[in-house]
Amino acid sequence: MMTNSKSIEPLLVQANAAKRSILLINHVEKQIILRELAAALVEREADILRENKKDLDRMDPKDAKYDRLQLTAERIQGLADSLVVVAGLEDPTGQVLSRKYLANGLQIDRMTVPLGVVGVIYEARPNVTIDVAALCIQSGNVCLLKGGSDAWYSNSCLVAIIRGILKDHQLNEDIVQLLPPERESVLELLTASSYVDIIIPRGSQGLIDYVRQHATVPVIETGAGVCHTYVDKSADLDKAAQIVANAKISRPSVCNALDTILVDREVAEGLVSRLAPLLEAADVTVRADDASFAYWQRHGLTRLEMATPADYGREFLDLICSVKVINGLEEALTHIERHSSKHSECIVSQDSKNIATFMQLVDAAAVYSNASTRFTDGGEFGLGAEIGISTQKLHARGPFALEKLVTEKWFVTGDGQIR
Repeated sequence: MMTNSKSIEPLLVQANAAKRSILLINHVEKQIILRELAAALVEREADILRENKKDLDRMDPKDAKYDRLQLTAERIQGLADSLVVVAGLEDPTGQVLSRKYLANGLQIDRMTVPLGVVGVIYEARPNVTIDVAALCIQSGNVCLLKGGSDAWYSNSCLVAIIRGILKDHQLNEDIVQLLPPERESVLELLTASSYVDIIIPRGSQGLIDYVRQHATVPVIETGAGVCHTYVDKSADLDKAAQIVANAKISRPSVCNALDTILVDREVAEGLVSRLAPLLEAADVTVRADDASFAYWQRHGLTRLEMATPADYGREFLDLICSVKVINGLEEALTHIERHSSKHSECIVSQDSKNIATFMQLVDAAAVYSNASTRFTDGGEFGLGAEIGISTQKLHARGPFALEKLVTEKWFVTGDGQIR
């Protein structure tokens, strides 16, 4: 691992220079590159797992980030499959958004073009390395990958494979670069407005807040997920229990996992009686409010703690959730408005009016009725891989995938016109 803190300006200069190289790659060649990369990941599985183990050996298995860091044969195959999907997507660049002809004969086209140099800052998720590189290549962007030190060996191996494929095609390898792991390089990246066109942070709220506060380069936030599921008094409680359990248990370390259960007072014990066995079997710790604590005890949940104010509005990234009993939809909306990170929010209900009100009034990138929040994902939404889930409102919101890695450019064609 690199330990000497040096300026990353030479790497930024190289990235800026690589923009011309990637702009000359046609769509067919991009597809070939991504499919070759997919095959290379499977072929180099042993190498990737060996380097990933070096990272895992440095992390406590109880750390919430451990699952995000871990690669397996199945996950590597999943990354390869996602590359094939991205390769099959339409090129988002060169799309004519509008065309008009002026009275003076000028033709004015508004078209999509790559963003340029995209810097992505993320934590212990080596899968992001592949997702970002693939999406940037397919959209004609250069990418600077600033992964966390926790995943240094994994990321180094993956980027070496990517750069090897680029080299095989006689392309500039600096189309994809892995920046050194030292934290000092983060601030330099955030202020490199001469070389970098956009910064995308993907990780904890602390990381996102730091980037927002220090960046002079434009930022697109892919935010932390504080996700709620509200169980309305009209809900099918069997269905509600399955939805809540899936949202919490299926993969607790990801941003679309459930953090807080809001349940109407009229059905609170009915929900708990169905949900407690599911959470108990998965070793979930419930942090319950006063109104529901006795219900959980009565229905056999052993990992039970009293909730504190800090347990609401918190992204647990672990087999932990908080519970609050509320009095109706209005209180649910107020709680979500106060504590949501605007990622994914759900209502379980059979009342069509309440569903419509919830879906309209909740301010989040994705809102659900009667389905697990775990579906907030570029692949699940049919968009292929994603850079993250954008929780802001400018440029992109929700799964930040291929179609959003572009900006607009005006092409004006004339024949001697002057003004």
